[in-house]
Amino acid sequence: MAKLHRISVTAEGSASAGEKETALIRKTIRTALAEEGVTVPCEINVLLTDDQGIHELNRELRGVDRPTDVLSFPMFSYEPGVPPTDLNDADPATGLVPLGDMAISLERVRAQAAEYGHTEKRELSYLVTHSVLHLLGYDHLDEGPQKARMREREEAVLAALDAKNR
Repeated sequence: MAKLHRISVTAEGSASAGEKETALIRKTIRTALAEEGVTVPCEINVLLTDDQGIHELNRELRGVDRPTDVLSFPMFSYEPGVPPTDLNDADPATGLVPLGDMAISLERVRAQAAEYGHTEKRELSYLVTHSVLHLLGYDHLDEGPQKARMREREEAVLAALDAKNR
């Protein structure tokens, strides 16, 4: 897969990610973008943090006083299933469309993997996929069609990612 997207991964607090985790994050993002038909060069920033760091972000930026697993901050409002195509949104300095930022608590990744009975790799891939879909306009505000559509797309991305890992 061509690397036409810039994916910046940084860590703060007690969060630390090795080369394998960073590579998995980048591969998951590229797979999600490909599965969603995104062909314009994009940029996504990923912050890896701990529960304390994501709690602070959640409180400061959303007014929610508790930790969470992942936060997504889209740069633009896209319609779900309609990939960005307009290079007018690109940063003139880079030529990349800034899709937005995500923050992931690695503590939550470990805890939820144990809780749900799957690997940390699968949980991290899921949370990254979930966040990318938010950056592309998907949401799950209802318990009906929006949530079902987002879950369907998450499963499609994870299946494509699994197929590439064989």
